[in-house]
Parts: sequence; C-alpha cells; structure tokens
Amino acid sequence: MPQPALMHLKILLPFGIFAEKTGVSRIVAETREGSFGLLPHRLDCVAALAPGILTYQDEGESEVYAAVDEGVLVKTGLDVLVSVRNAIGGTDLGQLHAAVEKEFLNLDEREQSVRSVMAKMESDFISRLAEFHRE
Repeated sequence: MPQPALMHLKILLPFGIFAEKTGVSRIVAETREGSFGLLPHRLDCVAALAPGILTYQDEGESEVYAAVDEGVLVKTGLDVLVSVRNAIGGTDLGQLHAAVEKEFLNLDEREQSVRSVMAKMESDFISRLAEFHRE
C-alpha cells in the first residue's frame, strides 16, 4: 500500500528557523477572516496570518501548537512556509492563548501604524507577483 503524501512545514522568523517538520498531515492557521485548514492535496495558496495559534498534526497523530504573530503562509505542493515576526511553542493552549494576547495583540499605536503599512506593501507585492505569474 503506498505511503500517503505528507507535508513539509517550515516556520521562519526574521532571525532564523523556529521549526521545521516533515510528515505533517494537517495544518490549521488563523487569518483575519477566521481559521482554515490545510491538507496535503489542497491547492497551492497564500494567506495573511493573524496573531493566533498555529496547529499541525505530525505522523505520530499528535497535535503540536505554536503561538504565532502576524505573517504569511505559502503552500506550494507539499511544502508549507510560514513566515512570522515571532513564535512561541508549547503544549498548554491556555498559556499559548495568553501569550498571543500579551505579546502579539497589545501593540502601541506606532507599531500598529507600521504594521498597517507593511501589510499594504505585502498585499501589493503578492498581487503584483500573481500578475507577473499570469503573464
């Protein structure tokens, strides 16, 4: 019986790699519009992530959680890249939710303004990249 296709997940931070996992069967991420799931055979996609909990399931069928800040998720084939400003690992969902609220959601006005400008730039870049790809 053939082995089912599994994903390769890499969580990137500005200064390095937070996590790199092979054999991932499922990923759940949060966007401003809500949570969505990724399975290995889902079509390729790009999503802007909101601060929240990223969940993935490994080959051993155990769920792993990471609190992540804003960022971008890109799925191409079986590779999933998540690029975020900050991430915190853990197993206690209550502590991770508290970390999201404390570390990622309480921003001063200046940082919110900078993030807003950066989000617009990222959105423009993604749309231009999509236009270039269509040509």
